[in-house]
Amino acid sequence: MNYDKILEELNVIFISVLDNDDIKINGNTTAADYEEWDSLNNILLVVAIEKHFKVKITSADFQSWKNVGEMAKTIETRLNQ
Repeated sequence: MNYDKILEELNVIFISVLDNDDIKINGNTTAADYEEWDSLNNILLVVAIEKHFKVKITSADFQSWKNVGEMAKTIETRLNQ
């Protein structure tokens, strides 16, 4: 799966977890962009991402991400291993 497709699927996950139909993420999106994206929802996002993509996200991955683009790149790498 390529980066753009991952972003599309992540957007659906974000809409669901953050319960906001107006979300439109891109590679530069950060938690600061959405009020609903707090520390609890961050954990819920990671769990939903792991289930959806069937990948394991480590705490090191989770803590190193600066934006959604880095998240998508990690997922892309895991899917292509």
